[in-house]
Amino acid sequence: MWYFLMSDAFTFGAFLISYGTIRFSQNYWPNPNEVFNAFPGAGHANLPLAFVSLMTFILIMSSVTMVLAVHEGHHMNKKGVMKWLFWTIVGGFAFLACQAWEWTHLITGEHAVLANGKIELLGTTVTQNPWGTRLDATQASQALLNTPHDILVKLAGGHHHEMGHEQLAAMNDAQLRNMIDLTETHVTTAGPVAFGGYFFGITGFHGFHVFSGVCINIIMLIMTSNNVFEKRGHYLMIEKAGLYWHFVDLVWVFVFLCFYLI
Repeated sequence: MWYFLMSDAFTFGAFLISYGTIRFSQNYWPNPNEVFNAFPGAGHANLPLAFVSLMTFILIMSSVTMVLAVHEGHHMNKKGVMKWLFWTIVGGFAFLACQAWEWTHLITGEHAVLANGKIELLGTTVTQNPWGTRLDATQASQALLNTPHDILVKLAGGHHHEMGHEQLAAMNDAQLRNMIDLTETHVTTAGPVAFGGYFFGITGFHGFHVFSGVCINIIMLIMTSNNVFEKRGHYLMIEKAGLYWHFVDLVWVFVFLCFYLI
């Protein structure tokens, strides 16, 4: 297990070094306080890093429950091992659910971006990045003049939630432009394409490790329930699974530092 974790550490290290090299070679990089400021159920509230802090807390607590499972294994307490393994699995699933929400929010989010002299609404993917530098009022106003009707409807709807889509669509372009507050819309240029590729690639690779850890812990829970370790006279396999789980948690600290804090 230690040899495997060492090789895996080199893999994550190579990814993060590559990310750092590309990031600091760019003149501009998205501000994490702006990219990661959403929270489920909070609407348009600006809560920088609140959600990822919750994700980190969940993963750290799952490490605590894993430590308790290993501790109960040392004392040959089958019920204790099963209880804490169960909560570790719950923590793993909760983290994966949070990551799924974050990915969905970034991919399906619509941000006003200058493209070919007009405003388009883009989400964050591996091929496009809406988190570029912000346009001044003059540039944004000029781009708004070239923006197609369907985009104007969506932009106006973002400021006037009380009006339905059909009602807005029936208005002409000039009326819609007058309803759009460019100081709140925050029109930007397209950001570095590498941002999405590295973010989804590295956090996805880590998420795959979390999913693998959850599967391993489910197998450990079934084996514990079937008295496999009781018959062996030790719970060494639980400790090995714990090493992997703690490694996954430790790697997240570096991912959190590189993507969300720096």
